[in-house]
Amino acid sequence: MTGEGYDNIEPLFTELAALSADDPQRRMLREQIISRCLPVAEHIARKFTGRGENFDDLLQIARVGLVVAVDRFDPDVGSTFLGYAVPTVMGEVRRHFRDHAWAVRVPRRLKEIQSRLGAASEALTQRLGRVPTAREIAAELGSDLAEVTQALIARNAYQTSSLDGSDSDGDTPPTRSALDTLGAEEPQFEVIDSYLAVAPLLGALPDRERTILTMRFYRSMSQQEIADQLGCSQMQVSRILTKTLRTLRDQALPD
Repeated sequence: MTGEGYDNIEPLFTELAALSADDPQRRMLREQIISRCLPVAEHIARKFTGRGENFDDLLQIARVGLVVAVDRFDPDVGSTFLGYAVPTVMGEVRRHFRDHAWAVRVPRRLKEIQSRLGAASEALTQRLGRVPTAREIAAELGSDLAEVTQALIARNAYQTSSLDGSDSDGDTPPTRSALDTLGAEEPQFEVIDSYLAVAPLLGALPDRERTILTMRFYRSMSQQEIADQLGCSQMQVSRILTKTLRTLRDQALPD
């Protein structure tokens, strides 16, 4: 990871918005923001591996999406940059598959709706400060909820590849087949999926609880370090963490 990561990066966008387009500092600050957020693009590119596309190509497409997110993000709306960037970058990668990699026949009507999903999802994410639901997307598009749901599912109708095919890129001898690689899941998948599920819930937490979660799980601080910084006891921090995590679990997994 480069720089300081992308935690609390929103103030940099406020600085960026205050600079004129021809200010040399604007270009340098923009590049700094993009560099700090590159891990987001890599995580998402890995999420889409195994669908017939080279990882390096997916990474470049995801980085393009990241740049788009940086240039479009409005810090005055109130949402976090990560909450806006994740669906924006994923939308860019999905558009690539939609435009270049349909492997299963999909009805034209669903393709038409699917082609509009990305822009609608990005607009709603910026407006709501969270990932929109299928019902909200349907209302935004003026489309039937069932059709929008089917279009979202149709995103999986991308290129297929043989399990017996090798991982050779044409320049190197084949070493193993796709079948040989099955059995272990990319650990970063859970990072993105978990974030998408919990991000709206984190945004609704009181400031104190959200701060303690950030310090514990994003900054890897011990409970005692958190207690020292907040001026409370380690036991209080432990209780707050336990209660907050239980609340998030109950809200994210109501069943």
